[in-house]
Amino acid sequence: MSKSDMLKANLLLGMAGGIQYNALKKASKNPRKCQEKTLRDILTYAKDTVYGKEHHFSEILEAQDDIELYKRYQQQVSPNDYENLRPYVERHKHGEADILFPGKPVLYATTSGTTSEPKWIPITQEYLKTIYGKMTKVWLYNFIQNRPKVFSGKILSIVGKVVEGYAPDGTVFGSVSGVTQRDCPNFVKVLYSNPQCVYGIEDYNARYYVLMRMGIEQDITLIVTANPSTIVELQNNVNRFYDAYVTDIENGTLNKDLNIAPEIRAELEACLKPNPQRAAQLREMKAKYGTVLPKHYWPNMQILNTWKCGNTKVYLDKFKDSFPSTMLHQEFGYFSSECRFGLVLDDTLNTVLFPHFHYYEFIDEADLDNPNPTFLQLHELKAGKRYCPYVTTFAGLYRYNMNDLLEVGPNFQNTPTVHMIQKVNGIVTITGEKLHERQFIEAVHKAENATGLKTRFFIGFADLSIVGYKFYYEFADPNVTQEQAEKFTEKVDEFLKEINVEYKTKRDSLRLKMPETYRMIPDSFETFKSQCIAEGARDGQFKLQLLLQDENRHEKFKKLVKE
Repeated sequence: MSKSDMLKANLLLGMAGGIQYNALKKASKNPRKCQEKTLRDILTYAKDTVYGKEHHFSEILEAQDDIELYKRYQQQVSPNDYENLRPYVERHKHGEADILFPGKPVLYATTSGTTSEPKWIPITQEYLKTIYGKMTKVWLYNFIQNRPKVFSGKILSIVGKVVEGYAPDGTVFGSVSGVTQRDCPNFVKVLYSNPQCVYGIEDYNARYYVLMRMGIEQDITLIVTANPSTIVELQNNVNRFYDAYVTDIENGTLNKDLNIAPEIRAELEACLKPNPQRAAQLREMKAKYGTVLPKHYWPNMQILNTWKCGNTKVYLDKFKDSFPSTMLHQEFGYFSSECRFGLVLDDTLNTVLFPHFHYYEFIDEADLDNPNPTFLQLHELKAGKRYCPYVTTFAGLYRYNMNDLLEVGPNFQNTPTVHMIQKVNGIVTITGEKLHERQFIEAVHKAENATGLKTRFFIGFADLSIVGYKFYYEFADPNVTQEQAEKFTEKVDEFLKEINVEYKTKRDSLRLKMPETYRMIPDSFETFKSQCIAEGARDGQFKLQLLLQDENRHEKFKKLVKE
């Protein structure tokens, strides 16, 4: 990119992003006042919808102050998970308007739920315009504040397909990140290192190949991908296909052996031309370094933007020292298909929330098992403490339980910041798959029916060291062989892919490894329970989840494996 083009991008983003950044600062100065206004705005927006009428939004809005407003809202609207809202979403999917919000969704984002049916998260035009439009400008503006030369080169942004399919009424479901990239300002769009059709390549090895074959030819200065496991897989692809990249770059071609749909291949090949100079540089790098890393082929890298919190930390060591030492590795921020909660603006882990766009409630970690917990307001949070968030949005989520555990950081202005710790309530995630205990149980039972093998007891553990799961079975027949047990796990894995769309995506994209299989000794559960009771657990209150990320309990089950 020329210096004048970079200055133009910086100027335009400085103007558009600066306006929205100042609005965020202003909103954050008085979170109590801002949150009351936000909730009133959302309820006013939706008061004439089916959901708004059923839950008496107009009566809630008659409250004279914020305390009365929150009290009425909690009385009329119970805390929700997706299954509570699914019937309303289904009505939208079949073409009805004014159900959860005025009008109909313009897009659905799909993600895994607690059942075999994925969640269809409705996205409104209002939400795209406000949350993804205005706040994306702040996001890009903030990159410049941290690294002024961030747009001096190209952007490698890994997103999903804009169109993955259609609801019964014809509304698209697809990737919100893909839509965000598609709708970004034109002066940013020209900076992307590859055309968007790349994300339509179904074969992940081929997709990674094209991303890196095109990316490694160019001077990348910004990488944006939420999950750091993608960075690991991209470099694995480099290690495997480096020489093939160089040949393609030299000749202006795209490897004929790649499994790419003809129409996508044609669009990609139209972008390519011979570049023997770059090919020679890449060959020199391999001769000099052996293993060629991003710091070699992208020495001007300014910012890598990925998650760094929760379980994603396991991937960071896998590419430690792989990038230029001057690069900023910035936390992506607390973000999900359901809600873009905020942005990270510095080199910490802390997400600055959007008090002027979402209404937030929180339950203290110590109160999570309470059937009648106290809901706290944003301004009531304490630094260093942990909470589970509930969110109300302009896209039809009302008091929606995120099932996440967040830790509070220092204030931005006067508003608390947060960062992700882990999932809660029976959900485990290693790389974004959000696997629920209920789904694991269902998959095991389906495997029993498919194989004829019956279990007396089973349990699964997330193991970050292998970036995968370890499944432990005590079979009813003690003579089941290890080979049979592994075939059983293959079936469990197969059914998990059917049950959980995120699990399938992460397994297919190589970011989540095949589960490992272990057979347990007879009476394994009884032995484990006896050990726990001997250590002080109460017999009458003893309970055990069957899908866990818990190293202490995992160690106990490792000792119950058959020799």
